[in-house]
Amino acid sequence: MITILGAQGTIRNVDSFIQQLLQFSNEEHLVIQAFDATVIYSKDHLISAATHAKRAFLQGTNATNSLALEILLYAAGERQIQKAIKKVGVKKGEQQIVFLITDSADQKGKKSIDKAVIRRILKTFQLTTDEQELKADRETLKRFGITEIELSTIPEEKYGDLILEKIALVDVIK
Repeated sequence: MITILGAQGTIRNVDSFIQQLLQFSNEEHLVIQAFDATVIYSKDHLISAATHAKRAFLQGTNATNSLALEILLYAAGERQIQKAIKKVGVKKGEQQIVFLITDSADQKGKKSIDKAVIRRILKTFQLTTDEQELKADRETLKRFGITEIELSTIPEEKYGDLILEKIALVDVIK
């Protein structure tokens, strides 16, 4: 079970936002990770990152002791937490945020996220829902770190595959 939630708002202090998000996650018995929406290419980008991270935990190949951090690493296509945070983590100030909400790697039940949890996330962090689709475009890919040379090698309809490839490569560079 994976839910993607788009939101808009202001983060005044990133560290306290992350601590509050971790506390909220623990209280709800969920794994929640927040991303800068401007570098997330699509829902598939995040679903693939979560799927790879869960598989890493199940296979014992995880690089972190937190599924949320593992998802962050995969979403960024990085193996170092600091690089991943800098690349796809939320920043201080007004921004678009995308949350990935899921259960733990070993949960077998496919319990869905109820709307009350989503309302509590928005209220807790003083955010508004932003149902705009993630901007799956060339600029998003550049912000993600994909070069013009890489972009020139494939047709535009395959751009999403570049992100998925970066996610899959994280397993290779472990």
